[in-house]
Amino acid sequence: MSAEKTNVMRVLDSKKIDYKSHSYEPDATMTGEEIAALLGENPDKVFKTLVTQAKSGQYYVFVVPVKGELDLKKAAKAAGEKSISMIKQKDLLPLTGYVHGGCSPVGMKKHFPTFIHETAKDLDKIYVSAGKVGFQVELSPENLEKVSQSKYSDVIVEE
Repeated sequence: MSAEKTNVMRVLDSKKIDYKSHSYEPDATMTGEEIAALLGENPDKVFKTLVTQAKSGQYYVFVVPVKGELDLKKAAKAAGEKSISMIKQKDLLPLTGYVHGGCSPVGMKKHFPTFIHETAKDLDKIYVSAGKVGFQVELSPENLEKVSQSKYSDVIVEE
């Protein structure tokens, strides 16, 4: 366990939120499911953070299971927008302060409306990026909801 603290961990510490940090040797081609396997966790508990932009210009953040695919129609509906699309990868760092593969719903440069896929509600702990490739934090969905000021919504494509 590395003693290195990411910005996400500092935010959680400052808000006195209970979490466990995990680190692993990152590989640029790793999928979320491979990361779940490295953590020895069910992929249903490991979530990825996706940043989108609505036609209105507003940005939205969606936290969905790594093996799920964001349903852009459901995402737009949850956000009360006509349509939503993924932002370009090159826009991620300037917008959020995070790189692709290390984007976290916690501690972005600016707060954006955030939605967590509703399956998280049924879990005791979930994993999200700790804001750096190779680092994850494990915390309760309630604490993530609190710290990211998010709402639960059904936003993934039905399998």
